[in-house]
Amino acid sequence: MTILVTGATGTIGGAVVRHLAAEGVPVKALTRNPAKAVLPDGVEVVGGDLTRPAELPLTGVTAVFLLAAIESDDAAAHAKAFLDHAPDLRRVVFLSSSAVTAKRPGSYELHHDVEQVVERSGVAWTHVRPGEFMTNKLVWARTIKSEDVVRAPFPESVGAPVHEADVAEVAVHALRHDGHAGRAYTLSGPEALTHRQQAEAIGRGLGRPIGFERLTYGQARASLIRDEGLPWDVAEYLLGYMAQHAEEPADVTPDFAEVTGRRGRTLAEWAADHAADLT
Repeated sequence: MTILVTGATGTIGGAVVRHLAAEGVPVKALTRNPAKAVLPDGVEVVGGDLTRPAELPLTGVTAVFLLAAIESDDAAAHAKAFLDHAPDLRRVVFLSSSAVTAKRPGSYELHHDVEQVVERSGVAWTHVRPGEFMTNKLVWARTIKSEDVVRAPFPESVGAPVHEADVAEVAVHALRHDGHAGRAYTLSGPEALTHRQQAEAIGRGLGRPIGFERLTYGQARASLIRDEGLPWDVAEYLLGYMAQHAEEPADVTPDFAEVTGRRGRTLAEWAADHAADLT
């Protein structure tokens, strides 16, 4: 089996590549900029773009970890073209979103459309639908590093963020083993935590107390744009999820444990893994 990982230098794709390489599985890593890719020894780096699938060397690829071309005007069309140009493909694991599970308007449509294309392809498919990534907490890194404090709105907003390594682990299971065809796994972390509790958990992982200070919605939006450099629409997107979780707490799902047989990684463990980013 030859596995192609798209988005191979991204947060999830990179973790999938590292998992596969550690297991000695032949893997091709697709990236737009091969010269800047830092990947494990033995990984074949492939230059290319999901928006130009006809140019990709897909012959011989039997399984793929597929991302949606979210920056394009028609991610579903690009996904179909990709699948049509992969003559030896037998298995697709698609990185979707938990927004599809919840049918959250404005968030799920793109991934839902790509899921439909994948399901109609005739290839054995698995959808991996993570919720909020723990890596989103890096938006708090600046004040954690400088002041040992998190400043955010909605202190009682409840999330269940998932470690990127857990998402990658489920994807690798689905790529390498039978029994996952036709399944959609909605992934959360193992704990539902308020923003205050998330700050405390990060502190436990770092071995030092991290405080929490509440911001208003407007203060948080201004800080995300001014201090963190986020575009206005991205800041609004993040704040929208925070506001939703204040009224509709995120659920802890059992899917990671069902696939792997063990509990997922906690936010404290994630903080320890990312101590260099938070210190």
